[in-house]
Amino acid sequence: MCGILAVFGCLDTSQAKRVRVLELSRRLRHRGPDWSGLYQSGNSFLAHQRLAIVDPASGDQPYPCTMKIDK
Repeated sequence: MCGILAVFGCLDTSQAKRVRVLELSRRLRHRGPDWSGLYQSGNSFLAHQRLAIVDPASGDQPYPCTMKIDK
């Protein structure tokens, strides 16, 4: 299993908030001890703990979409 933590709409996007999100993400370490990642966009954070069952060499997450979307 993997662990996912999402924090949306943070009024505080300081380095201290980023450190706090990382601390919370580490509490999910038992869900996926093989890899972890943190993505921040504006006032939202997405953290991930990955358990590599199928392919431990690749599959890094969170995986951002690089596709341009016309609005």
